[in-house]
Amino acid sequence: MSGVANAGTPTPGNRRIRVLVVEDSPVIQQLLSHVISADPRLEVAGIASSGEQALRMIERTAPDVVSLDIRLPGIDGFEVTSRIMRQTPLPIVVVASDVRDLDIPMRALQAGALAVVEKPGSMARADYQTVAHHLCTQLVIMSQVKVIRHRIGARSAKPAVGPAAEPPSQDGRLPEAAVAADGRVRRFRAVGLVASTGGPAALAKILRELPAGFPLPVFVVQHMGAPFMAGFANWLGTVSALPVRLGEAGMSPRPGTVYVAPGDRHMLVDGGTIRLSADPMVCGQRPSGEVLFQSMARGYGASGIGVLLTGMGEDGGRGLVDMHRVGAYTIAEHASTAVIHSMPGTAVRLGGAVEELPLDRVAGRLLQLTSDDKMAS
Repeated sequence: MSGVANAGTPTPGNRRIRVLVVEDSPVIQQLLSHVISADPRLEVAGIASSGEQALRMIERTAPDVVSLDIRLPGIDGFEVTSRIMRQTPLPIVVVASDVRDLDIPMRALQAGALAVVEKPGSMARADYQTVAHHLCTQLVIMSQVKVIRHRIGARSAKPAVGPAAEPPSQDGRLPEAAVAADGRVRRFRAVGLVASTGGPAALAKILRELPAGFPLPVFVVQHMGAPFMAGFANWLGTVSALPVRLGEAGMSPRPGTVYVAPGDRHMLVDGGTIRLSADPMVCGQRPSGEVLFQSMARGYGASGIGVLLTGMGEDGGRGLVDMHRVGAYTIAEHASTAVIHSMPGTAVRLGGAVEELPLDRVAGRLLQLTSDDKMAS
């Protein structure tokens, strides 16, 4: 979901990264094999035509990363992902052709897949080279993420980088930054959530725990290919009690509504309305969390809340610093739960986070911060 490498990026030890391709169409098998083999960073470790065959081939082929089709004969992409992450954890990149129906790839991301990318489809399409390069870059990036085994019945079906630092202790008290002079929780007016790799599952967990009638508008930036964004917003709406929609220029944000940045556009909050921008990428991203957070710093000042979640790169880190400087409440996801800690880690390193929280405590903190007329504990 986050493209931060280029075709010349070396791999560890200059060894080619081994890719297991799981795809039932012989034509697409050949196309993906050509795309992967043409990249000097990658090689095809094997090709499986079904999920069952893929599970049998993993031990024999020892891939570094799996390219997974989502519509397979027999078990679907969600079940394949779930079994791989329980039995032989590997980085999984979902390669999707139908960008309108994201139920299965989104469930696969919840089960532990790291990214969803568009299938090249045909060498005749005008943007073939761009799509093929993005696929290869994602395979390279995700192959370097160290995933962990998922226990059956575990509360979180999310991969994580390990070993991780211990999460902060939980004593139920709010930091001083959340408390007004009269001892009450400060008044806040908006929340911004920014995520990249591992973000769909993290965002789903947070939004699932926010009740209908949550008193603030919620702005979301998720790094994902533009064709997937409408489906992603629709999917988030199925897991959240809050209405979720793509941000549109001129919208007036309403409390209790989630606004997702659309594909290939920055989303800003300007003068109490949403504005979209086709300005150049920031931190290699459009939409960029940096742009959203900076606009919130200007538009909401000390009454904004910024949350920077899992992701590779530095997007959002300096924007969270800008929010912190104007007195906003800023949260960075703790390394103990982040799939990749680079983005939230950047904010922490720059002094932009009021606190670091494990993912399972973020929604609870948001509810504390938005409690009405309650004294801070």
